[in-house]
Amino acid sequence: MNRLLLAAYPKSYRSRQGEELLACLAEAYPGRSWPPPREVGALACAGVQARARAVVDDAARPWWLEGIHLAALALAALALVPYLQDVWHWALHIDPGQQAIAFHFSGWFPWAGGPTQIRLLPYGLLPLTCLIALLRGKAWIALPAAAAMIWAGTTAHGRTLFGSEGKAGLSYYGLGAPLTARDLVLSGTLSAACAVLALCRPSRLRRHSYRWLAPVVLAMFMAGGLHIISVSPAFQRGLFVLEAAALLGAWVATAATGDHRWLIPVAAVAIVRTVAIVAQPDAFMQSLPHMVVLLLLIAPLPALAITAQYRQGQALPE
Repeated sequence: MNRLLLAAYPKSYRSRQGEELLACLAEAYPGRSWPPPREVGALACAGVQARARAVVDDAARPWWLEGIHLAALALAALALVPYLQDVWHWALHIDPGQQAIAFHFSGWFPWAGGPTQIRLLPYGLLPLTCLIALLRGKAWIALPAAAAMIWAGTTAHGRTLFGSEGKAGLSYYGLGAPLTARDLVLSGTLSAACAVLALCRPSRLRRHSYRWLAPVVLAMFMAGGLHIISVSPAFQRGLFVLEAAALLGAWVATAATGDHRWLIPVAAVAIVRTVAIVAQPDAFMQSLPHMVVLLLLIAPLPALAITAQYRQGQALPE
């Protein structure tokens, strides 16, 4: 089980010091397959720091390009979240019936027994295509998918391609206003990021392994296979934990390197969600007071910036 902890470290670190780390753990905690929780947290934090330093040391691409790439990945994932259940049901030809996602029209497919109009494809395929293309560093594929999201958000109801899916509905997350296909700030910002990536020598973009799609498939199974809709408390709490972990990881990486690239995706997500809350205050789900949510969205930005400046200040005397 100790080998699972090595996954937090970059490949170069594992090849050089992986066996030594495992030997130290076996000597420090004999007879245990897993170290104490405090030690697990320290090792995970050190792994994130090691990965962050490896990314910063790679001079093949500028920090701002990496930051925009991370921002596009975060926005594509954010756009996909409300439709995890829908894409899973479409891929496996499942008709969830009364457990469908809570939109005005169920809008099921020709093979399903939905009570309302037919559509050909789920809207969630667009952000999913965008996410996969960005993971593989192919911004020229992600750009038309993001542009199609804008088209789907601006077209009128009643089209049979995506139906009315995503045109109206509840929030994907209890700490924010609805983010549906009509939210052009989200799709527009994603399209702009993809355009920048496509124009700035896309061959320079970092290519991530397809293994990064495993959490997406797991999330689809949780939402679709177990019929956990995006407005359920379990879904919202789970997503809150993931977002908090991502913010903590961004802070750890910034504190370890003093690099500003992780500030860009945090800022992009905060801006998109803040605009949604300000533009649709009546649609807010009242899980927390408005000002508390806005503070949770905005506070990480100066915190990351101050951390980066402080780390750079420390590095100068060294």
